[in-house]
Amino acid sequence: MTVMTSTPTRQHQTPHFQTAWVSPIGELRIVARRDGCLGLYFPDHSPQPRYWNSRDPLENTRSATGEAGILTTIVEQLDEYFQGQRTEFRIPYHFVGTPFQTQVWRYLTRIVPGETQTYREVAIGIGRPAAIRAVGAAVARNPISILVPCHRVVGSNGKLTGFAGGLARKTFLLDLEKR
Repeated sequence: MTVMTSTPTRQHQTPHFQTAWVSPIGELRIVARRDGCLGLYFPDHSPQPRYWNSRDPLENTRSATGEAGILTTIVEQLDEYFQGQRTEFRIPYHFVGTPFQTQVWRYLTRIVPGETQTYREVAIGIGRPAAIRAVGAAVARNPISILVPCHRVVGSNGKLTGFAGGLARKTFLLDLEKR
């Protein structure tokens, strides 16, 4: 996995591509630069995505080539994931956030498919055991749903808690990964 980071100001100077893809849990909106995925969102994503622009053209992933070809790679790997043929994504990510957020998001990519961790375990995992609430806030701001598996983070009692795509989608993803 390749992870790049930048500040929000620098990010908007680089062209990006976007597409919409229908998955088993509904439409997914994908935003990428030539060097990495910027975002994967649900239409009802909460909070609202930073990079999705409904006025920008959508790329056809069947014919995307060159710099936009990364969208095809993302869709192919998501398709394999939903078919139960892939547990790990080989897509470069481009995180745009604070150093703390990117630290949390990188950690999320190490949570094993089919397993969950609590916010406390994530805080301990990044070496910040007192930052449980801050971890929760960073997880909630994860711009790359599914690929950066924030759905694998649960409440302290093991119960499912918030997910930008809703708890029904979170349950579906966790059940899919347990198979």
